Amino acid sequence: MNPRQSIQVPGVPLALASAVLFGAAAPLSKMLLASIGPQMLAGLLYLGAGLGLVVVHTARAAFRLSAPEAPLRRHDLPWLAVIVFFGGIVGPMLLMFGLSRTPAASASLLLNLESLATMGIAWLVFRENVDRRLLLGALAILLGAIVLSWEGQGLSLDVGAGLIAGACVCWGVDNNLTRKLSSADPVTIAMIKGLAAGAANMAGGFWLGDGLPPAGIATLAAILGFFAIGVSLVLFVLALRHLGTARTGAYFSLAPFIGALIALGLGEPLTFKLAFAALLMGLGLWLHLTERHEHEHLHEAFAHEHRHVHDDHHQHDHDGRVSEPHSHWHEHKPMRHKHPHYPDLHHRHGHETSGH
Repeated sequence: MNPRQSIQVPGVPLALASAVLFGAAAPLSKMLLASIGPQMLAGLLYLGAGLGLVVVHTARAAFRLSAPEAPLRRHDLPWLAVIVFFGGIVGPMLLMFGLSRTPAASASLLLNLESLATMGIAWLVFRENVDRRLLLGALAILLGAIVLSWEGQGLSLDVGAGLIAGACVCWGVDNNLTRKLSSADPVTIAMIKGLAAGAANMAGGFWLGDGLPPAGIATLAAILGFFAIGVSLVLFVLALRHLGTARTGAYFSLAPFIGALIALGLGEPLTFKLAFAALLMGLGLWLHLTERHEHEHLHEAFAHEHRHVHDDHHQHDHDGRVSEPHSHWHEHKPMRHKHPHYPDLHHRHGHETSGH
């Protein structure tokens, strides 16, 4: 297989699948808003994600449906608490209050700041390598999202706009900190986040005076939450392992375009704006898919735990015969080599220049 092609699997398909599922959330949730209050709907979506993943987690353990994943450890819990707080509670809360104070066009435009916040934090705070090709691709995707959401009105930077921008920053923090847990079981991470955020959002909905919708509507919301939030988050965490935060966030920024396509399929008209946005986002996706990052790099000695197979980066002995993939605590010896790579679990090194 061509190295340029092999380096993109499975990270890119995982990130794109996550974007497709999450992109479906907006147009389908819009249909449910006629029967459910906004914050109550957010609670039902997240709770549906959490409860659905409880079933997956239980069935997987009972029937051994997949290879074992690394468990969450005690030192992971503070990071998980911060992720739930920013990504599951504060972010949605700021969005709900911001939407109540901001015109729809400005709100839609501002929501595209999440991908910029994710990439900016990854680049500036966590020093993740972001090359020119990735920046140009992200810019093209962002421009497509802006074109898609633009309604010919100016962007009002009022209190509501500030709240929505704050929500996007919260999700940018969430995405970057989730990377720290990406070696652990993604189902467990998404399950805990869904249950905690769902309970908090539903409590907020009750406090605002929202009532529970009919059982059939609530079930539909929970099913949508399971796929569009729960499964999407699991795929997002898996993509983080292979692509790093900036690149996963860049691919995930296609979600607004996916939502627009679904809305088109539900009867909304095809417009020049949608076609132009598709060209811009297609250009950005092509720039990302054709990115090649290769240079001689040094792997320092370190140890960690995650699901793996024995490959160039995993050459260690076992007592007895083991099946692959498997998960256990293992050490990496220092190694210097050159091959195409992304900032995955084993390639989180610095770069002297931005040209790599």
